[in-house]
Amino acid sequence: MASEPTTDGVASLPADYDLLHKLIPRLDRHLIFPLLEFSADRLVGESGEVKDKEKAREITQAKYALLNKTNMIDYVANLYCELEGLDQPPAEFAEKRQKVLSQLDKFEQESSKIMELLDREDVVNNLRSDKIANLEFLKREHDVTIEMVNALYDFALLQYSCGNYNDASDLLYRFRVLSTDNDKVSSATWGRLACEILTANWESAMEELQKVREGIDSKLSQNPLAQLHHRNRLMHWALFPLFNFDQAREPLLNLFFNADYTNSFQADSAWLLRYLCVAVITNRRRAKNPGVHQKQMKDIARIVRQEAYEYQDPITRFVHALYIDVRFQEAADQLVLAQEVMRNDFFLLAHVDEFVDSARHLLFESYCKVCIRFTLEDIGNKLGLKGNEAVKWIVNAIRDTRVDAKINYKEGTVYINHQSTSAYQQVIERTKGSFFRSAVLGAAIARN
Repeated sequence: MASEPTTDGVASLPADYDLLHKLIPRLDRHLIFPLLEFSADRLVGESGEVKDKEKAREITQAKYALLNKTNMIDYVANLYCELEGLDQPPAEFAEKRQKVLSQLDKFEQESSKIMELLDREDVVNNLRSDKIANLEFLKREHDVTIEMVNALYDFALLQYSCGNYNDASDLLYRFRVLSTDNDKVSSATWGRLACEILTANWESAMEELQKVREGIDSKLSQNPLAQLHHRNRLMHWALFPLFNFDQAREPLLNLFFNADYTNSFQADSAWLLRYLCVAVITNRRRAKNPGVHQKQMKDIARIVRQEAYEYQDPITRFVHALYIDVRFQEAADQLVLAQEVMRNDFFLLAHVDEFVDSARHLLFESYCKVCIRFTLEDIGNKLGLKGNEAVKWIVNAIRDTRVDAKINYKEGTVYINHQSTSAYQQVIERTKGSFFRSAVLGAAIARN
């Protein structure tokens, strides 16, 4: 479970609830780098001074260790100089750089023929969905060998290692069109997904994400443990489009709420609950069907209750306090803490204001359901609003949520009109489907 806030107050929250160490093992090293850059930027004050030099050095060391195994030689050399206090990098980096350039030239020559063929319209028009037939055609007509196809894969790996993600993505696409090696094709799909994420090509990233999902659900069906790990890995990678591409919100929420994927992150990555809570709450205005959003809120409350022993943070505690404990002041307190947590989270920083506004609406709606009268000051304090700002927000909320309420400005009081349902109507509502269910049950018994 995430640690409780320390006595230092809100200022200690970022360290208490930093999920970087949880996310890193499930991300590719190139996807980790933006998270480390974000952590480093958070240590720089408005005037440019470094708040914690020791922590900043630790992050620089982490970036060096992360990228030292890649071929991003120039950047690694700069990190080395920064750590060692040097003006110029050692000669070994120049040697490594020359070696990488030589490898790039070598692979470019080896793959030039097949690349030229795949750029020709007459060749592409003769390709079919049958990869074996395609290879036979290219071998017969153009002397293409399987080694040439594999060279595309190796060239893509080198380009990716150098940080040339657009070139790597193009090479992996061409390789995947021709290769019959299922393991390499699966690896190429993961690689393309990473490339599209790193280049912020979100539509293509969503297409690759769907391909990865299909591979996990079909090809790993006989290996449940590997399937669980791959599903969790995919959900971690999906955080990038989830919070950067509005059109990805609905399909990715459907992914997270799929029973197999929900069970996977509950079993191995409970901290993903933070991101699922934020995605659902901020989806209040985006959801095309309000009924779907209400169901998602019920589902998220259920999962938060189930995982309370395993993982908690101010965001999940807000949901717990509001929907399970029905403690409005506790929910208001957790909402304040949640803002600080989100401001120090790579994925959530850009969604703080949207989350707060949506969370306030949820708190207000729940409060109106259980109260018939309350003061503007009371609800304003719970929402973190004061004076005219609170009154304006409440008026807009009443209009948006269509709550049957009246505001007495002289008394500073809000009156809620709850429409009571008679006992007879309640019986009718609860039993109106019983005839149909009885008929279905009778038919099932008759068949047996």
